[in-house]
Amino acid sequence: MGTCIICGTPVEGRICDSHQEDVVFEFRGNDASQLVSGRFYSGTVDGYADFGVFVDLASNVTGLLHRSELDRRLESLHWEPGDTVFVQVKNVRDNGNIDLGWSIRQSERDFRGALVQDAEGDHDVGEGDESADETEDEPDEPETPTVRHGSTSRTDEASTDENSTDDSSAGRDDSQSREEAASEPTASYERVEIGTLSDRVGETVRIEGEVVSAQQTGGPTVFEVRDETGVVDAAAFVEAGVRAYPEVDVGSLVRLDGEVELRRNEIQVETEALVSLAGDDADAVQSRLDDALRGRARPDSVTPLADHDAVSAVETQLQDAAEEIRRAVFESRPIIVRHTATADGYVAGAAVERAVLPLIREEHAKSDAEYHYFDRRPLEEAVYGMDAATNDVTRMLQDRDRHGEKLPLVLLVGTGATVESSDGLDLLSIYGAKRVVADAAAVDAEIEESTDVLVSPVLADADASDLSTGALVANLAAAVNDDVRDDLRHLPAVSYWENAPEAYLDAAIDAGYDETYVRELREAVALEAYYQSYEDKRELITDLLFDNGVTPNGDGENAGNLASHVSEQFRLKLDAEVETAQANLESREAEGVDFAVLDTDAYTHRFDFPPTALLLDELHRREREGETFVTIGVAMDELYLRSTADVDLRAVAEAARERAPEAGITAVGIREGRIEFLSGRREQVKEAVVGAVAEQLA
Repeated sequence: MGTCIICGTPVEGRICDSHQEDVVFEFRGNDASQLVSGRFYSGTVDGYADFGVFVDLASNVTGLLHRSELDRRLESLHWEPGDTVFVQVKNVRDNGNIDLGWSIRQSERDFRGALVQDAEGDHDVGEGDESADETEDEPDEPETPTVRHGSTSRTDEASTDENSTDDSSAGRDDSQSREEAASEPTASYERVEIGTLSDRVGETVRIEGEVVSAQQTGGPTVFEVRDETGVVDAAAFVEAGVRAYPEVDVGSLVRLDGEVELRRNEIQVETEALVSLAGDDADAVQSRLDDALRGRARPDSVTPLADHDAVSAVETQLQDAAEEIRRAVFESRPIIVRHTATADGYVAGAAVERAVLPLIREEHAKSDAEYHYFDRRPLEEAVYGMDAATNDVTRMLQDRDRHGEKLPLVLLVGTGATVESSDGLDLLSIYGAKRVVADAAAVDAEIEESTDVLVSPVLADADASDLSTGALVANLAAAVNDDVRDDLRHLPAVSYWENAPEAYLDAAIDAGYDETYVRELREAVALEAYYQSYEDKRELITDLLFDNGVTPNGDGENAGNLASHVSEQFRLKLDAEVETAQANLESREAEGVDFAVLDTDAYTHRFDFPPTALLLDELHRREREGETFVTIGVAMDELYLRSTADVDLRAVAEAARERAPEAGITAVGIREGRIEFLSGRREQVKEAVVGAVAEQLA
């Protein structure tokens, strides 16, 4: 008969039934059959596969943590071979295969205790080791169970005497008394800045700042605390899975005393006492935070990546937008980037990502912070509609309620700048999410009321005819983080399908990207943007745009130019589709305007690359003649329009509605020239739009 290492209850073995999942085991057996399903084990990462991670639980016992068991994308794991990780054994199959489950507790301190399991059974850490054998003849000491709280160990003082009272209630009383005793800092520790904690490992210090998130794990409560110099995790333990300091919430200004520790190369603070501040104390902390934030967030100036009048016209707007983005990072506010699933959109989104991620890494001690505080979410359409906004609001409210995160800053690039997006932007506003919009074209002045910052050369009365959104946002990214300026110089040129300004082409050449390479990058990004368009493809886009397109193979050797390989696939697929479309174009003339009309339902593969918009762009480039040439693609219930002369799409839709009043004609995609209608009136709509365009251009 032994006692439970958690609560001291008399039990056969070392852990009672109610605390089986509060203990992590080190497995020293030699066969998978010795594992116990449901238990948590420490293991080491053996390697990755497309379907998950292999984890060694012993030298000859390996299990699979399938990607479906993860609470995040497999690509977002930063585990390296040899890293210690914590997993749950879900099942041991008859053939010896081991199915592993994800553990939200990824450090030993998150468990309440640790044991060794070998072929002989369970025992305390140290028992059965050679060091323990050497003291075998020494007198036995009275047995006292050891419990790990956070990252420390303590001896449980609860008596296991037969005449003692119920141990579990005693444990609860003890937890409550510890909480009450530690509810407010009483010792006189030196207040230090979070930015200096890496030099203070092992010291007990006092920090003051704002709680930016509060997450309840299976063990301690983990508070992220921000001061004027950085952010750090502080673990506070009352009882496994029980919220410590429930009065402290996101946004609270606090004073915290604790020991600085280094866990898996990350600085953490083991909380000894924590209290919310009020009055003059709170005002002093808030003042320090505000002063530091003002000084850090706003760029001193904006220096364009190349000479461009349209960019120079919006330097103040770029400065305002960069300040909001930097402020979000320093306030530990998540940043959500919405961009179109096009080459231009991906260039814009990737530019911001390249600028923001280093700032997040510098600000947060957690190695995976960039996946918590930055997310890029492509849009299939160039409109931020209620569907996308509802998705974003749902996720941000879940993150707030489940993980204690602040509401995000939503940055929309190349989308969200027209009145068709106002309902989606207003939904974000209702919940208090910040909104920054940057767009090189198709901007409506009315949208300013639905944004916190709007970057638009159009509203600055500048000629933006030679400016892409990718070029505009690359300049914004340079303003956000000047340290990555050299990484961004080639991006503006990549964002243009034709007629890229010479200044951007020269900048790309100076950065090592000639015109052929720039074209290959653009085509490769466009192809990858199409597949699973709702995914950010962070690692792949990084390999394409920022690693010179050269990717190492599994042996660490050069596997060839990634951009050239993907670009070749782009060209083969696009040329084949264009050839088919050209053979089936309907050529016509109206009011002196030449038209090329394609039935995209009948003569394209609608659910394969290229997407209709990209195909129409390429057809228009190849077929156009003279100053007034129009290409139209008509599908079941939508129409795409391309023109060599400026066309007011909303006016075309209005005029077409008069010609076909029962067709439900609506201009829905101003940037992409898209009109929607009722499929039953398809032929009538085609004739109405051709007539309306001809009338406008005549």
